[in-house]
Amino acid sequence: MRNTIDDIRSFVAKRPSLGISSRYQETVSWYLDEIQLVNGWERFLRRVLDSERVDVAVSGSSARLLSREIHTSLRGRSVETIIRPFSFREFLRHRGEEPATSAERLTANERSLIEKRFREYLQEGGFPEAQGLPASLRTELLQGYVNTVLFRDILERYHITQVASLRWLVRQCLRNPAGAISVHRLYQDLRAQGHGVSKDSLHTMFGHLSDAFLISAVPLSTDSERKRNSNPRKIYPVDTALIHAFDVAGRTNEGHALETVVLGELERRKADVGYVKSTSGFEVDFHARFLDGKEELIQVCDDLSSAQTRERELRALREASLEHPRALKRLLLLDHEQTLQMQLPEVSVQTVYEWLLRGEPIL
Repeated sequence: MRNTIDDIRSFVAKRPSLGISSRYQETVSWYLDEIQLVNGWERFLRRVLDSERVDVAVSGSSARLLSREIHTSLRGRSVETIIRPFSFREFLRHRGEEPATSAERLTANERSLIEKRFREYLQEGGFPEAQGLPASLRTELLQGYVNTVLFRDILERYHITQVASLRWLVRQCLRNPAGAISVHRLYQDLRAQGHGVSKDSLHTMFGHLSDAFLISAVPLSTDSERKRNSNPRKIYPVDTALIHAFDVAGRTNEGHALETVVLGELERRKADVGYVKSTSGFEVDFHARFLDGKEELIQVCDDLSSAQTRERELRALREASLEHPRALKRLLLLDHEQTLQMQLPEVSVQTVYEWLLRGEPIL
């Protein structure tokens, strides 16, 4: 990497001697990968951008490339793009099976194939290198990803010495998707196991795991900062495959995997996401505020065959809509047959995969 930067500096230094007026110079593009490993790279690029006709794309797998981490010399001159694991449409495109029509126009055979692939997507996730691997190799690969992130992006960078506590925290987050996690309770559990870790350290670790794109923490949806900070956050892995890679007991709940997929898509759509808890104690999985000002209350469920479950999920939506009257009420299900039986006048009901495919353009 040092040689690469030296070569670029040498090239820039020689540009004026080429005898070509900048008026006629052609704009060129540079692509620099993992440049964050070189100290002072932002100041160097700022000088190049100010003096040369060049477009620069910088890529890397480190949280150090987040916009808030970039040196002030590049702020206002850069646009951040986050590359996430495959969406469901990208998963299908990778297999050469992307539907050519909208989800509503699928034939019976096409819908059957899409439903089969969606269940595979819930298991395999969207990491490109994990596609098509046997379960054992996929688990080994994904656990290796997590270990790399822990050591390279967190332990080494932040000089964390409480390695055992951090590993325990990661396992708790990945094995309990959609779980409401209280730092106070985790602190008590760690202390009971003999780990000397403070509450402030746990809060900091959560922030590092989020910045490293291992987890997403969904807060209570409220305008009160005090209520948001005093209530537990729901923790989701960045990809459903991580759930299966760390759920050694085989306790994975398909509904939690569905929630993880929906949250990932909401983040792709740049929504501000929280969860809602009604005054009666009923919970709506997501309250999403979009950039265009629209709001949605989204309830995700894998099985509504039980009348008790059906009443609980719909009551949660009704009560949450009293607090958020502008929000569209949406119910996302796993099974297409159940959507046909759940036609409701004030609630948009569809399968998760239809919602995923409708939200992305057909290329």
